[in-house]
Amino acid sequence: MDPLDAGAGGLLRQPKAVWATAGASVVAFMGIGLVDPILPSIAQGLHATPGQVSLLFTSYFLITAVAMLLTGFASSRIGGRRTLLLGLAFVIVFAGLAGTSDTVGQLVGYRAGWGLGNALFVSTALAVIVGAAAGGSAAAVLLYESALGLGMACGPLLGAVLGNLSWRYPFFGTATLMAVGFLCITAFLKEQPRPARRTSVLDPLRALGHGGLASAAVSAFFYNYTFFTVLAFTPFVLDMTPYRSGAVFFAWGVLLAVFSVIVAPRMQARFGSLKVLGGSLVLLAADVLVLGYGDHTTAVVCTILSGAFIGVNNTVYTELALGVSDAPRPVASAGYNFVRWFAAAAAPYFAPKIEEWTDVHVPFVVAAATAALGALVVVVRRRALTAEAEERAPEHATEDGVTVFAD
Repeated sequence: MDPLDAGAGGLLRQPKAVWATAGASVVAFMGIGLVDPILPSIAQGLHATPGQVSLLFTSYFLITAVAMLLTGFASSRIGGRRTLLLGLAFVIVFAGLAGTSDTVGQLVGYRAGWGLGNALFVSTALAVIVGAAAGGSAAAVLLYESALGLGMACGPLLGAVLGNLSWRYPFFGTATLMAVGFLCITAFLKEQPRPARRTSVLDPLRALGHGGLASAAVSAFFYNYTFFTVLAFTPFVLDMTPYRSGAVFFAWGVLLAVFSVIVAPRMQARFGSLKVLGGSLVLLAADVLVLGYGDHTTAVVCTILSGAFIGVNNTVYTELALGVSDAPRPVASAGYNFVRWFAAAAAPYFAPKIEEWTDVHVPFVVAAATAALGALVVVVRRRALTAEAEERAPEHATEDGVTVFAD
């Protein structure tokens, strides 16, 4: 049975609470790639270096990584609805403040606060959508996947359109859209049942004691370094206007969405999760290497094409992470994300530094090497991951089947 068919019938017949949460999720995911097309403009406007501006990603994801230990702690005590609203409130305040920044240091600091809000929201949104959805969890997850893909695709586009007027406007636009999401969730979402057991801050770290989960997290750590080298460093290499850069990353986001929601499940059903993941990581390594050494047109094509491999990897990684251990899914997800988001924080910082120390090609060589290391971990640790990969039938891909940005 095609996992997409399982949820297709109920996808559009959802309560208002689900649509409100999904709509806010689109905006939350837009915030990840929002600054991509305007990174050069921010550098120019604040008289900052590429390395300084790339700290917008580093501060965002460093706080996100640490906050993963707190999300389950918060939601198990104050409930999913209040956790969502708290996260949205943080995003509204700090995204708005980001638009008022006079120095790159202020902007980096506000972006960190934004990361805390986004972690609280994104980590809770999937559970809320699954709990409130009609038509089964498969329909809910498909809706969540679609929201993620739409957000990743539209973030750079919104950043380009508003950023062409001023680099400040995308931040104000995000704050406004999140405020609308806050009002919608307040009006339409009722409080969700709380878990029977409260989650400890240390539970996600204890879950990493499982060999399979730790293997998935380490492999994803290497992969995420590659992913965020493409996302945070490539805009400086392409050196395009906000409109052109936004168009490139919009196409990248469309491929990410299509391959995550549609292509990856079918490839897994045919070839198995580990073969798909290993092959996709190797192809991503080759793509990034060509991106680094090709001419401008080649770099644009390879940037867009990387979205396909990233979409496949996102889906397979999180399915492995959430299903490989016996830890509760929110706890396993928090531990897994705690590890991998550190790479998302490291790549935007080190890629410009590596360019300063060497040349523009070497950051992509390093990114290709980390993707290959991710594949190597999958091969070496395949026994720890095989049980989950083989036991998963396509029709069982319910709330596990979320992409790498879930939780």
